[in-house]
Order: sequence, then C-alpha cells, then structure tokens
Amino acid sequence: MDFTRLRLLVELGRLGTMAAVSEVTGMSTSAVSKHFAVLERETGVPLIAPDGRRVRLTPAGRRLAEHAVGILARVEAARAEFEGEGEPEGRVHLVMYTSAAPLVLPAVRRLREDHPGIEVDLTEYESEQALDLLQEGGADLGVVYQYSLLPRIFPETLTVRPIGTEELLLSQPSAGADSRTLTRRRLREHADASWIASPFRRDEDALVQRMCADAGFTPRLVHRIDNLALIEDLVAAGLAVAVVPRLAATTRRGVAHAPVGELGGVRQIYLAGRTGGWAWKPIRVTARYLHESARSVLEDVPDLPWEG
Repeated sequence: MDFTRLRLLVELGRLGTMAAVSEVTGMSTSAVSKHFAVLERETGVPLIAPDGRRVRLTPAGRRLAEHAVGILARVEAARAEFEGEGEPEGRVHLVMYTSAAPLVLPAVRRLREDHPGIEVDLTEYESEQALDLLQEGGADLGVVYQYSLLPRIFPETLTVRPIGTEELLLSQPSAGADSRTLTRRRLREHADASWIASPFRRDEDALVQRMCADAGFTPRLVHRIDNLALIEDLVAAGLAVAVVPRLAATTRRGVAHAPVGELGGVRQIYLAGRTGGWAWKPIRVTARYLHESARSVLEDVPDLPWEG
C-alpha cells in the first residue's frame, strides 16, 4: 500500500471531510477521492461511506486507519534513523566465526550499555557460510576473514571493509619447542608430525599445505578437528601440531606457540554487509563498536572514513 494513501485515510478520519483533507495536504478534492478509490481496490473492502454532506470511515476504514497510525509512525522513525536523527533502534543480526569472540563480545556488551535500543542477535558460522547467509538476507552484518596468502573473491553484492589483521601461530608440544618466529628449517622439523586441519574450512587445509610445501615437505594431515580446545588438547598430549589464530590460542601446560611469520601470513579481518544495508544507522553504529573493539585485539587496524 502507498504511504500517501494511508496518510490521507488518517487525515480523513481526523478531519471528516474531503475538502478539509484537500486543504491540509494541498491536493485537489478529486485527487484525494481518486486516492481513496485506489485504496479501496487494493484492500477489497469499502473504506468510506456517505454521511449526509460529509463522509465517514466504515468499520474497515477505521480499523485500517488505526493500523496506518502505527505504520506511519514506524516509517517516520526509520527515516529519522537513516537521516542520522535520534537514538538508533533496531535488531541487527550479526554472524561471526568462533574465534572472533574476543573481538565481538566486548563490542556487543558496550553497545548494549550505550545504545539499549539496538539488539544484536549472534549466529556462529565460518566465513564462507557467513558470506552466503549475508547474501541471502539471513544476516545484516558479518565478521569474516581471509588468509593473506589465500585471498577470497568476495561477492559483488556485499560491501566488505577491513578492520585489522590477526597473527597466526604454530601450536606445538612444548617439549624442546622454540617460540621464535618460524623459519623454513624449523618448520621442516615437523615434517613427520601429525597435523590438524579443520573438516570444514578448506582454506585452512590449503594454507597448511602451502606453508609446508614452501618449507620443502608435504604435511601428514591426520586429524580433522574444528573444536579449538580439542586441538590444544591433542597438541598438549604430544599427538599433533596445528596452525591457530592468536585470538584462539590459550596458555597452557604442554603447548608452545610460535608465530608463523611470512611462511603463513596473517588473517585479514573484515566487516561485511549487503551494500545497501550500511545506510541503516543501527548497522553503522554496530560496525563502529566492532571497529573500536578491534583496536584492542587486532593489528594493523585502519581508520574507517565510512563510520559516523
């Protein structure tokens, strides 16, 4: 239904005559009458009935006018948000990968304190699935990543904005381990080790293969595990080695971490959303809080000229 026709219906219920509606809206009486005729065809029920020299709303017309008051109020509130007026309100569906929690949770907590009108719903997905969800309209904003050595092709329907980088580490049994940045020679010391890769993230598998090939060997990808705690358990037990992001690494007995350096590059972290969605103030504000949180946990955090 056209919002203009709903406004005319509300005004007719308030003023009672076509002439009065014509006067306050600046439309001719015939134009107002034509709008009501179209609205009746759209609804399929009579909305106006003659009442002497005036007109009155039918019961269906009064009910639609009641709905229209609420609809028009929400439209005005939405317009104010898009124009930057007033306190932002709305529900933002945010999709994130598991190890982004140290970035996301502080941002969501601060956002709730500062802007209680914004509600953030969280969904956990790896980046490949998150990008699909964003394209399908199942999420509004996503925290996603790519490996610097294995760049993704991001969908053209999404706007993707960098918020920083995350170091990658080799998680290894601590006995005899060296925690300095990896060299090819030291990586080759793990040529006979059992390596862990995710059963879901093909890019992680490809990264391990590429790192080890650069050092001159083919890794034995023995374990397919996605649970980060279980990965560290296997490493602590001396049963495997793995590449893990710094935000997911834990300090525990039996495990040592060494930066992979240029052999594995870094994780590049982005905020992604449908191109038209960034105009909505709750999304922009949520993105700003995520960017501020990134300053505390990520490296190479850029200035964001798009925030505001």
